[in-house]
Amino acid sequence: MAHRLARRDFLYVGLMGGLGLTVSDLLRSEARADLKQYESKENTAKSVIFIFLPGGIAHQESFDPKPFAPVEYRGPLGSIDTNVTGVRVGELWQQTAKIADKIAICRSMSHGEAAHERGTHNMFTGYRPSPALQYPSIGSVVSHEFGPRENLPPYVCIPSQPNVYAGTGYLSSSYAGFSLGADPASGNFQVRDLNLPAGVTDDRFTSRRKMLDAVNAHFRAEEKSDSLDAVGTFYERAYALVGSEKAREAFDINKEDPKIRDEYGRNEAGARLLLSRRLIEAGVRFVTTTYGSWDMHNGIEGGMRAQVPAFDQAFATLIRDLDRRGRLDSTLVCVTSEFGRTPKINSNAGRDHWPKVFSIVMAGGGLKKGIVFGSSNSTASEPEEDELTVADWATTLYHCMGIVADKELMAPGSRPIEIVDGGKVRKELLV
Repeated sequence: MAHRLARRDFLYVGLMGGLGLTVSDLLRSEARADLKQYESKENTAKSVIFIFLPGGIAHQESFDPKPFAPVEYRGPLGSIDTNVTGVRVGELWQQTAKIADKIAICRSMSHGEAAHERGTHNMFTGYRPSPALQYPSIGSVVSHEFGPRENLPPYVCIPSQPNVYAGTGYLSSSYAGFSLGADPASGNFQVRDLNLPAGVTDDRFTSRRKMLDAVNAHFRAEEKSDSLDAVGTFYERAYALVGSEKAREAFDINKEDPKIRDEYGRNEAGARLLLSRRLIEAGVRFVTTTYGSWDMHNGIEGGMRAQVPAFDQAFATLIRDLDRRGRLDSTLVCVTSEFGRTPKINSNAGRDHWPKVFSIVMAGGGLKKGIVFGSSNSTASEPEEDELTVADWATTLYHCMGIVADKELMAPGSRPIEIVDGGKVRKELLV
């Protein structure tokens, strides 16, 4: 039978393995990856949870309040003390204030891109946008450098790839994030492609794998081809993911203790951050998730009151949960947005785009705890001390992950491109 199978039949046999397009797209392309797995002693962050708040969250109403500024700069919301002496956050961040001693607040992030798409590109890639080249996301670079662990994709997007800049750029699509295809907050949440289709038993699954092995052996004997090796590796990974009970359970949020689910919050923010923790605990290296819509040109007080509480609860719980499980020091958590908001409240009681200075929050993974890095001036309009550029921030993240940021990767046309161009490790942030 093997001698009568054509190339098309060979691929069809593989597809009969009960896999959907998302797993196949990820794992087929991943087959050409350099899969050497290494754990550097310098790699303080074994996993990363990258939380993106799309739209541009106002730093004044979150992590850099200005209680003594005139009201048109200060805004309609007040501020509260945290458990770190002298550090205040916006009044709605009640839970985050209680874990400020475990996080690093950076108040001097800065770049020059005031458009959503361009600012988003900066924060997902570490590069300014270029018309000549699409740069890979940080998650895809991590996938490229480390490969999979524990039969799990190295890079996962919850619930799906949030934007084009979270993709592979000039790298092979082998390094794309695995998208869940559904939101974990939904009542009937189930990750597509991870369960066997109806009518396919474990025995039948095993039988199909044996048939695929026979077909693979035939083609390897007949032809020595990198493409065949790539396809074979793709299916091996696909079978490993579907066939691993541990891998499947990592995506099953219903396996979590109900008390923990309540602690995170049974809502979109809580479910996404809880699943992020489950995945990095199981072996995923880099998880990207998003929450909310923070583009508040109008009525910023109402917008913040609607968005912040659920995220505040989920984020603070994530930090506490990682800490009590002994995983905070090896997991780098980053909360960022594409830019901040204008210093003055506009005529619609909102704030507009402002990339000159904004705030991000990081924790774990070799970073200092309970610190504020950098500062903005009295009206939160520009950095005053320790400006943090995108290149420096990305270089520091890569350093924590054990990746040398000026390493060159090959872009189309055999053109070497540095992972980050011109950044430096900000050692003031590191333990």
